[in-house]
Amino acid sequence: MHASRNRTRALATIVGVPLAILAVVAAYFFVSWQVQAAPEQPAPMDHAAMTKKGVSCLFCHSDALKSPAAGIPSVEKCMGCHQTIKTDSPKIEEVAAYWHRQEPIPWARVNQLPRFVYFSHRVHVNAGLNCELCHGDVAQMQAAEPVTKMNMGWCLDCHEQQPDAGQLRDCVICHQ
Repeated sequence: MHASRNRTRALATIVGVPLAILAVVAAYFFVSWQVQAAPEQPAPMDHAAMTKKGVSCLFCHSDALKSPAAGIPSVEKCMGCHQTIKTDSPKIEEVAAYWHRQEPIPWARVNQLPRFVYFSHRVHVNAGLNCELCHGDVAQMQAAEPVTKMNMGWCLDCHEQQPDAGQLRDCVICHQ
């Protein structure tokens, strides 16, 4: 009877441990493939209102033209316009408070890639790809939010549709 109990325990361990590991891995991948919610921002930023006024993405995110990162606008960039435009708006007053305190606005990044991934906005923008391709229709969003899970498969799907797809399959393009 004692040997039978030991065999049952051994069998449960042989089957149970791999099943438990498989469940943990499956849960990790299920959660990691989900689009995350928009982060809480320290001040309101109505992207829809800006684009309705004709302000392009590249006006505020001008680093996208010349560097890997698109850049998050500084309080100076915001106040460059809002020292005279809509100064009586409660939303603008929140931004102006940072300006008067001489503090940067601690914006929270909406889209985050892992550190081991190299991505250049400059390369993509200069290739003629528009912001909406990756970031969705931000022009209709009051607050920017992630619209897709930016993972390797998603990037490769896009790279496969490009005229130079053969070159874009090289791992060092994104993993330098």
